Amino acid sequence: MFKLIFWMFVLFLALSFFGISIQKIIDSPAGQANLAYIVQILTQAWQWLAVYLQRLTSAVRSI
Repeated sequence: MFKLIFWMFVLFLALSFFGISIQKIIDSPAGQANLAYIVQILTQAWQWLAVYLQRLTSAVRSI
């Protein structure tokens, strides 16, 4: 957990150093399209995982 926080902080500093605005990236049309694509993929992965776990649970219960 601390590694993740540390690397997020380093990424934030690197973006700031190069003058890259996260807000401008998110607000741009390309940023919005990319964000929507990532949300769609994560939603599909979450649904697949839920179905997989449900099938696994029912298979274990039938044993």
